[in-house]
Amino acid sequence: MIRQSTSGAMYVLKGMKLLLKPGIRLYVILPLLTNFILFTLFIWLGIDYFDALMKNFIPELPQWLQWLQWLFWPLFIISFLLIGFYTCLLLANLIAAPFNGMLAEAVEKYLTPAVSDSTPSWLDAIKEIIPTLAAEIRKTVYFCLRALPLLILFIIPGINIIAPLLWILFSAWLIALEYADYPMSNHGILFNELRIKLKEKRLVAISFGSTVMFLTIIPIINFLAMPIAVAGATVMYVEEWKNNN
Repeated sequence: MIRQSTSGAMYVLKGMKLLLKPGIRLYVILPLLTNFILFTLFIWLGIDYFDALMKNFIPELPQWLQWLQWLFWPLFIISFLLIGFYTCLLLANLIAAPFNGMLAEAVEKYLTPAVSDSTPSWLDAIKEIIPTLAAEIRKTVYFCLRALPLLILFIIPGINIIAPLLWILFSAWLIALEYADYPMSNHGILFNELRIKLKEKRLVAISFGSTVMFLTIIPIINFLAMPIAVAGATVMYVEEWKNNN
């Protein structure tokens, strides 16, 4: 049990080390650019609109409440960290999903060269755009159907004490599902079967997802969070499932 609770984090670290390996780094570029553009755009729009809001809202406050502007900025930053990164990651995953499959295939080929003799093709990625986007939408629906009840717990007295912990655990599970889907879908493992496999090693999945979630709140590193997670999930698939079959 102790090994399972830490091995997920180790897979993330292994994935990080693989990003610059020959045959892999080419497929890191697009996810990296996608993350960079989305995060930069979100930060720019967030600061711009919030500054405009403060200029219109603060003058309406009585003079003795003007000090509140120093409180709003920290609240904005916290809200941005909690909501903004999740929004950007969701959009980045939707946009880069077909190419994340190629990255997962390249990582698997590097890990098991004798078994994986195919080379990821950009044409194959283009052909997979519609099926992959459909899969991403299906995962988004799965998330929404379970996120709404959890959000309700935040407003129930007594239970709301444990709501943040439950939300963190759920987020970690969702992240594990999101990124493990790339290497497994390359082998025809559909979403329902994927969930069954991860439930068999739930602690590994939660450990992996929580580590990736931590990376998303670290400046600069968060731009690399997506390719790191894809590579780490592929290592996890190879060592936990493929090599054990």
